[in-house]
Amino acid sequence: MYDEPTTALDPITAKTIDELICDLQNRLSITTIAVTHDLTSAYKIGNKIAMLAHGKIIFEGAPDEVKRCKNREVEEFIKGRVYE
Repeated sequence: MYDEPTTALDPITAKTIDELICDLQNRLSITTIAVTHDLTSAYKIGNKIAMLAHGKIIFEGAPDEVKRCKNREVEEFIKGRVYE
């Protein structure tokens, strides 16, 4: 399990951490869980992404599905803005 593994890191170090996580997943054939607000990292290290809002799962799917999701809260989060 990883809790915000790339938070407050510069982009180069964050990329290195993502690569280490991917390497461990592949080399050891393990499942990992990462809690993160960093979508760049989530898209890279995740095969499946679950998004939470108000304590409930509002989306679950592959990284490419997140980008196409029409759920308003998901769209607001990935675009970084609140629609009014």
